[in-house]
Amino acid sequence: MTAAVSLQGKVALVSGAGRGIGAAAARCFAEAGARVVLAARTAGEIEAVAEDIVRSGGQAIAVPTDVTDESQVQLLVRRTLDAFGRLDVAFNNAGVGHLPKPLAEMTLIEFEQSISTNLVGVFLSLKHEIPAMLATGGGAIVNMSSTAGLQGVAGLSDYSAAKHGVVGLTKSAALDYGPQHIRINALAPGPIVNDNLSRAPEEARQEIARHVPLGRLGDADQMARTVVWLCSDDAWFVHGAVLPVDGGRLAGVARTA
Repeated sequence: MTAAVSLQGKVALVSGAGRGIGAAAARCFAEAGARVVLAARTAGEIEAVAEDIVRSGGQAIAVPTDVTDESQVQLLVRRTLDAFGRLDVAFNNAGVGHLPKPLAEMTLIEFEQSISTNLVGVFLSLKHEIPAMLATGGGAIVNMSSTAGLQGVAGLSDYSAAKHGVVGLTKSAALDYGPQHIRINALAPGPIVNDNLSRAPEEARQEIARHVPLGRLGDADQMARTVVWLCSDDAWFVHGAVLPVDGGRLAGVARTA
């Protein structure tokens, strides 16, 4: 067992890399020695993260990408290969969420937008990442699901449906490509202090944490380290798995008295 995860010489692609878990993962991949390609719709955000990585001595490029547009995903992978010659690792993290809304009050457009970004975007990413990895003998992919992909969540029927879909997509793709040395797993985070939650009142964060068996919220850096570990040789026998990182919320029903 090595003292620290190493991805030296690898090339990693991170979507949704402009903020939160995606930005933290891009930095963590670079710290592990990987050359990093950052993708998101907002060019300014990923360019800032890429510049930060380069200033710290790493190698990174930013490629503005809407993962719901297949031509843009194709271009993203092509730019990766043009810049670094290979693709070894991918973290398909791009996604959208919204405030809770009962199913019957949701419009078809809202439902389709959630499915498009959270599920179709992962499908398109896999579709074009996998051939690039096959060309160099394999790789590792982590798809972003959620604890909402392992249970229902009131008011988030569209999001939960999409994240359940990511779980099915991950498991099926793992069966398709495991024999060709591509490991594919999914991450299912619980409550994480992201940009939105960090702006919430302290009392609101404490109330959420009260329902977490560990009694605290997760953070983006911890999620990033988990993703990098899943993509490393240290996790070489982890395949087709969905890893909850949720402080124990899915473990069962805690005692209330």
